[in-house]
Amino acid sequence: MNTINRHSIKNLTLKKYVNQEHECKIYILLTCVLSVIQLAVFKYYYPYPNFIHGDSFVYLKMAAENLSIDTYPIGYPMFLRMVSVFSTSHTVLVSIQYGLLQLSILYLLFTIFLFYTPNRITRIMMFIFFIVNPVSFNLANFVSSDCLFLSLSIIWFAQLIWMKRNPTLNLIIINAVLLFILFTIRYNALYYPVITVIVLFIKPAYVKVRIFGLLISLILIGFFIRNTKEEYYKLSGVRQFTPFSGWQLANNALYAYKYVDSSKMKTLPVKYRLIDQMVRNYFDTTRDIKRFPFQELQASTVYMWDLNSPLNIYARTLVRKDTTDGGLKTWAVAAPMMNDYGIQLIKTYPTEFFRYYIIPNSIKYYTPPVEFMEVYNSGVGYVNPIAKKWFHLKSSKVTNRVKGLEIRMLDYFPILVAVMNVLIVLNIISFFVLKMNRQFPELLEFISIVFVVWLINFGFSVFSAPIALRFQLFPILISMALVFLLMEKLIVVAFKKQPVMNLDSSNIGIHAC
Repeated sequence: MNTINRHSIKNLTLKKYVNQEHECKIYILLTCVLSVIQLAVFKYYYPYPNFIHGDSFVYLKMAAENLSIDTYPIGYPMFLRMVSVFSTSHTVLVSIQYGLLQLSILYLLFTIFLFYTPNRITRIMMFIFFIVNPVSFNLANFVSSDCLFLSLSIIWFAQLIWMKRNPTLNLIIINAVLLFILFTIRYNALYYPVITVIVLFIKPAYVKVRIFGLLISLILIGFFIRNTKEEYYKLSGVRQFTPFSGWQLANNALYAYKYVDSSKMKTLPVKYRLIDQMVRNYFDTTRDIKRFPFQELQASTVYMWDLNSPLNIYARTLVRKDTTDGGLKTWAVAAPMMNDYGIQLIKTYPTEFFRYYIIPNSIKYYTPPVEFMEVYNSGVGYVNPIAKKWFHLKSSKVTNRVKGLEIRMLDYFPILVAVMNVLIVLNIISFFVLKMNRQFPELLEFISIVFVVWLINFGFSVFSAPIALRFQLFPILISMALVFLLMEKLIVVAFKKQPVMNLDSSNIGIHAC
């Protein structure tokens, strides 16, 4: 693309950039055409949405009953209700999700093209990889918060880059609202404000504006947390933001606890005697792998969802009758004990927890399993009544135009992610060993932002969350963008070409898209 001139970096806007660059308009047109073709072909073979049996129906129930609290955050159910105002068609929902994801990716690409000036070949390769990507329409086909959360996370990340260059009040306010919306969609966004603070406060400029934006975010998120705690207090008599974290912690601890030999057992405090006895009896009676194959799983979520697991059996002893809310009261009442019990087990057996949970989960992070994305409709041929009612389906039966319910097109992706993880480490090492940070200071900034996101997400995911491809697409995509940029610069240095003009606050001319 041509070099474009600006009077000042403060005057740069994406709208001006796109309007002046013909190639950007071509990318927009190609994105629209390719997106329609890809989605149309995919929907021909898989005409129904992909339902996660469990999660999807909970979201639909929350939306249908306009619930303020349930197992999952309320953001995605509110999105479902908003879409339903215009249409109850599942095809419309999937199309909106896919369109939003493609537009957010295009926004990120244009931001990278503008500020980090990749050459034409790199731009084309990035465009093909990110826009012509089977992961996107597969993810958009789910009735789940995954696609919406990923789309807004990508926009938030691109906004970070813009705000780091020029943190205007408008950008700060938009970022604050965006953080709040993300927080209502998935609790992973809990660490997004931390990343925002780290990235934006590296440079001391515009401190007042940045602090103001941070305060807006904290006020909005604080209000949401307080309101949610009050709703749980009305339901269970316990003020808590989410019961999910307590259950997840106990579940994680059990994946290490089951490997503790009886001869090395330690006495736990009296308050844990009943639940611990149930857990040990459960492990003793489910050692036969042929009868209980799920016991071979490592770092999974069986113990928190299986109704016959000791955690759920114990929870039902706390609330004898809980039928009106689908078990939410039981879930909420038991959560504090699950949290305390999980912490106690981790503190008592830290070595086992590291060996049997942290390490296996770290390996999953390196090569995230495809999980639900490799099977259509969770491998069954029907949907729950709530889905039939919400989308006005003629039948509960779900069909497709391919043999079987497996979706094989993403089988290569874990391997691709593993290769990317190796490439990004090698490229970053080479970047500093060859002292390329002096030639390409603007790329050092991008490395720093991606590294902060990757490091915090790694810690959060490995310790406290299940690892699956759909949960890790955000760090995967931004890391892949960094790989493209680093590879290009390494090739430039290897062939001793002149570096492209860098973009900083003093530049008047910018070699962009």
